Amino acid sequence: MNQLVRKFAAVRLIRFAVVGIGAALLFFVLSWGLVSAGLPPFVGSVIAYMLAFVVAYSAQRGWTFEGQHDHRRALPRYLVSQLACAVFAGLLAHVAVSVFSASPLVMSAGITVAAGAASYVLSSVWVFRDDQGAV
Repeated sequence: MNQLVRKFAAVRLIRFAVVGIGAALLFFVLSWGLVSAGLPPFVGSVIAYMLAFVVAYSAQRGWTFEGQHDHRRALPRYLVSQLACAVFAGLLAHVAVSVFSASPLVMSAGITVAAGAASYVLSSVWVFRDDQGAV
């Protein structure tokens, strides 16, 4: 049984990473495309982020965590968890540069891994927790 749980967790982690990487690429392409098409950078980036957020939430809920969670409960939790991860990433970036004099490349790599790990943990234990009410 323990081996089955580990196998399930590994598959979920892989799915989570695929969705996260896909959402990041979608955000990149959309923000570049919208700004290149003439939208102001702030507006283009916000629109791109909102669209990537919707796609990521839908894919995480439906594919990674198998779509058994009530939107009324999961969506607000997903929003809060992503805001928390954004603040965490910002604080970690600040510490990496100001305290440890990390280069932008090292800082970006570190906060990407840390924010992704935090997002996975929050999604697993709170947002899409297995005992959370089904639709």
